[in-house]
Amino acid sequence: MTDRQSLRIDLDEVLSKLKDIHQDIRLISTGIVVVGEWVRWKCRYGCRAYGKHLCCPPYAPSPEETKRMLEDYDFAVLARFLPTPTPGYEPRRLHHYLWNSLTSLHKTIFELERQAFLMGCYKAFGMGAMPCTFCETCVAEEKIAKGESPAPADAVLCRHKEMMRPSLEACGIDVFATLRNAGYDLKVLRSYQERFSLFGMVLLD
Repeated sequence: MTDRQSLRIDLDEVLSKLKDIHQDIRLISTGIVVVGEWVRWKCRYGCRAYGKHLCCPPYAPSPEETKRMLEDYDFAVLARFLPTPTPGYEPRRLHHYLWNSLTSLHKTIFELERQAFLMGCYKAFGMGAMPCTFCETCVAEEKIAKGESPAPADAVLCRHKEMMRPSLEACGIDVFATLRNAGYDLKVLRSYQERFSLFGMVLLD
């Protein structure tokens, strides 16, 4: 049996265990993951939360760092989530509108990463979607409110550092292109009333 065949059997076992945590996952080659500089520009000029969360730009790894990191991996799993609205919030306040679903997503990505690690994928690393929701207000936003300038080193102040992970888009990953490469049927949504999915990813080995 070759090392590759042995690895494949291990991955089958890992996937089976991961599906006990979250059923809707898909194994992919990291070779189909697309990284682009433009993604961070969308964060910087399109997101109201820019600079307010330690898991997001400008504190998250750069696209160049992400490209180099992906070279250390051959496989990953994509995890799809179907979010539900949080009562009392308008869809245009998307972060709060999906708060409970995002919290569940981030916790699940952490649990998937942890399970993969315990099964021998010691390099396992997860990435979520949108800003973190473990705290009502992030340390970065609190510093801004005080007139201070947050810095990447402030990540050490994170209250949930053991679970907090950057989002795919925060690291410069072109989620749309990557999902298409993985075989998902996607379209641009034209209304907040349309049903949509969120995705996270766990790098395996």
